[in-house]
Amino acid sequence: MQKFPMTAPGLLRLEQELRQLKAEERPSIIRAIAEARAHGDLSENAEYHAARERQSFVEGRIAELEEVISAAEVIDPSSLVGDHVKFGAHIRLVDEESEKESAYQIVGVYEADIKQGLLSISSPLAKALIGKKVGDTASVPAPGGDRSYEILSIKFV
Repeated sequence: MQKFPMTAPGLLRLEQELRQLKAEERPSIIRAIAEARAHGDLSENAEYHAARERQSFVEGRIAELEEVISAAEVIDPSSLVGDHVKFGAHIRLVDEESEKESAYQIVGVYEADIKQGLLSISSPLAKALIGKKVGDTASVPAPGGDRSYEILSIKFV
């Protein structure tokens, strides 16, 4: 069975989403389907078809979350040490072209959220950074040409 590395907060978010889908979304969809059935002819009932589509999506997401949660390998970044970028590292970078600084934490695929600074371990940027030290430059392929980033700091919090 494939293990999915993730942080404890990432696992907690997935577990909360799963609980919400099972406790709120699923019963709501069942009610919507029952109400739509009460309206008669199902072949031309848009409400019924929309509710069934939503049910299919939610059941698929529940199955996916159950699989990921059961195979999660929780890694505590604060227990890690070192001077190289690896899973769980909090990193500060500067784009060498624009001089724009950014900060990320390298996390598992299923907990990544770039808007919150959570960078997926499988992203091109994370792959380019893994194994590098403070002061090193990482080149990342981008649609407009390669981008270079210098690592300003690495922390394990």
